[in-house]
Amino acid sequence: MRNAISVFGLSLLIGCSTSKNIYEFSATTIDGEEKSLSDYKGQVLLVVNLASECGLTPQYAELQKLHESFSSEGFAVVGFPCNQFGGQEPGSDEDIKSFCSVNYGVTFPLFSKIEVNGDSRHDLYDYLAGSGAAFPGDISWNFEKFLISSSGEVLNRFEPGTEPDQQEVVSAIETALSEK
Repeated sequence: MRNAISVFGLSLLIGCSTSKNIYEFSATTIDGEEKSLSDYKGQVLLVVNLASECGLTPQYAELQKLHESFSSEGFAVVGFPCNQFGGQEPGSDEDIKSFCSVNYGVTFPLFSKIEVNGDSRHDLYDYLAGSGAAFPGDISWNFEKFLISSSGEVLNRFEPGTEPDQQEVVSAIETALSEK
């Protein structure tokens, strides 16, 4: 919960993210290592919450194609598995990594399973979708996508049903890359 207080005539928000970009966050990789998102400085990112047993799971193939198509230009897909929607990501990190590799040839960075909504929401997702976010509102389902500029700012939010290879996504990525 966020609270506003007034001190000496100044309003302060308590519990709000004051981060200006994603580089101030870190997360645990799917291999169990803590990784600062500042390692992606200068890259355009597509941050996606993922699930292996969802009707949208075939988007892994399209996400991998995007990653391969634009990685040489400074682009990366960054995946965050999540089990909050219908229990569609029940496996361990090892299971998830194996599934992604075997079934979709995923080479883009994967992180450990997180929560994207609720009281245990990962700080990154509070920044992406919380009340102070550029595009606020709870994550609606698996495969919601956030386009991040090379300076770490949120540029766009795409609903889960928006396929990664749709023109609006590809054009937004190309525009972000051209502005690097």
